[in-house]
Amino acid sequence: MTTPAAPAGENPYGLMAALEQGGAIAWAVFIILVVMSAASWYILFVKLFEQQKIINQGKRARTTFWQSANLREGAAKLEKNSAYRQIVDDAVVAQEQHSKLTDPIDQHDWMLGSLARSQGAIQSKLSTGLALLATVGSVSPFIGLFGTVIGIYRALIKIGAAGQASIDAVAGPVGEALIMTALGLAVAVPAVMAYNWLQRRNKAIAEEMARFTNDIHGYMMSNGSVKPMTATRSAAKPTAPAGTVATGGATTGAASPKKL
Repeated sequence: MTTPAAPAGENPYGLMAALEQGGAIAWAVFIILVVMSAASWYILFVKLFEQQKIINQGKRARTTFWQSANLREGAAKLEKNSAYRQIVDDAVVAQEQHSKLTDPIDQHDWMLGSLARSQGAIQSKLSTGLALLATVGSVSPFIGLFGTVIGIYRALIKIGAAGQASIDAVAGPVGEALIMTALGLAVAVPAVMAYNWLQRRNKAIAEEMARFTNDIHGYMMSNGSVKPMTATRSAAKPTAPAGTVATGGATTGAASPKKL
């Protein structure tokens, strides 16, 4: 009596077949890698959303904040609980607290320290979760390698039991070993790329926030006299010189009497 052939299209050496042959260890390695991959992709999308939100807040701060008469009016134009609103609110609070200090401290140093703490808190929040991406990128290849070692070990046991290295004896365990290696790399490579990309975006955001913090510091130390160049240029409206008349997009000046 002959054994029935495998159904057409079924792969006896696929992923599910390798996991079934590998047993509990293969399933454990597979589940760990899947969880690590899901966690890394989740962190990637969450951090991208947070970063893009802060980038948009910075664009609005550049266009609306510096057109205000004072810091409180400018802060009211920013989104509540936003990163730039937090910096402005902390700056206002630090300025109020400086007048209440019993031991005199230079206002310049006090404001620098307060703004640096505010900026550092925001950067720390942005960096949350990146350590997990780094861990996944460095650890997942070794987890896959563990599955590879177990697969090779099972292949050697089958060779010893069969007495010969036939393809039928070693195809399953060797295939399982290669699949575990591939899974480990498939989890590690996206995690490493996501980590480097998010770090580069965090650096750009930190530089933009440092410029905004420096502008806030200069504005407060000068009682509102020092503003960013972009705000100064946009606030200064060009006016036509006296005695000129616009004609078809060009201006012609009226003849002025010569001084004697």
